[in-house]
Amino acid sequence: MRKPVLVVVGALVVIMGVVFTLQGIGLVGGSAMTGSTLWAVLGPVIALVGIGLVVAGLRNRRES
Repeated sequence: MRKPVLVVVGALVVIMGVVFTLQGIGLVGGSAMTGSTLWAVLGPVIALVGIGLVVAGLRNRRES
């Protein structure tokens, strides 16, 4: 049960990272993050963490 949850959480983290990146570079407006260099840098880092979670969840699923 833990493995599918890890994949879903990882996918959500990737989506959040992408949204944060787009807000940081100014393509998505409507928040305090819009146009902020901090979120343009943190967004891809967050997305990479999410990709790692997805890969870990898929890797564990194959080993079962």
